[in-house]
Amino acid sequence: MDGILLFEQSLNGLQFGLMLFLLAAGLTLVFGIMDMINLAHGSLYMVGAYLIATVAAATDSFWLGLGAGVVGAALFGVLLEVTVLRRLYERDHLSQVLGTFAILLMCNETVRLIWGAQPITLNPPAALSGPVELVSGFFYPAYRLFIIGVGLAVALFLYVLITRTRVGMQVRAGAANREMALAMGSNVTRLFTAVFGVGAALCAIAGGMLGPLLAVQVGMGESILILAFVVIVIGGIGSIRGAFLGAMLVGVVDTAGRTLVPMVFDSLLSAEAASSAGPAVASILIYMLMATVLFFKPRGLFPTHG
Repeated sequence: MDGILLFEQSLNGLQFGLMLFLLAAGLTLVFGIMDMINLAHGSLYMVGAYLIATVAAATDSFWLGLGAGVVGAALFGVLLEVTVLRRLYERDHLSQVLGTFAILLMCNETVRLIWGAQPITLNPPAALSGPVELVSGFFYPAYRLFIIGVGLAVALFLYVLITRTRVGMQVRAGAANREMALAMGSNVTRLFTAVFGVGAALCAIAGGMLGPLLAVQVGMGESILILAFVVIVIGGIGSIRGAFLGAMLVGVVDTAGRTLVPMVFDSLLSAEAASSAGPAVASILIYMLMATVLFFKPRGLFPTHG
């Protein structure tokens, strides 16, 4: 294994981890503050990606599509919270799972009805379509570097918002001790709506960033939602810092595992055995990582609840 391959996979893992963080940040706040299991979170990622792709195709501008899609997804998230999810806050977790799973199914069928069952194309900006030479002889796609930059910028914004503002203080108080935040007079209704809207916008940003790399298609939110749940379990429910570190770990392990594990199996086993065993082992690495973390830290790396 040469250093160039390792460097490339590290960048790919960082890029994927940052997009997972955008998804997990909203999910961990909803779970931590509202004590609500939201299986419809992946639908916001899907809806955001479809809105961005549609507006980008209509205007021939990725940037207009990204802006319109993020705003549209945030408004959709707020509408969903006000009309449906608010009625689930006081229900038990089973009711929340069933209710949000129903929303997920309805979103999938609505998207299928509007856009059809076939994937749609989201092209990256023309200025970012080529490679960039990072070191002598090593070229890396400019768009993937742009994704890393956006992810880091959003992570920094969330850090400042959560740790340096009054709103962030209320969010941290709600995540650490929801009952105490209520007793201190926080406007919980407005806070819940704002958190859900921000979470939906983050999902749309992730959908727009990953859209040119992955297929924009019906059901695209389910598989990545599972990874987002793994991230918040590793990092600690309600913790933005934990979501960031968990996303980095999952992104690097998942990306490196899918590339490096098959290579290791190729050198140890026959071609037929390696072709079946390599991908299978690589796909479970993140769950092995989660199990290892929970063995030593049962409430995650940075739990907010005592």
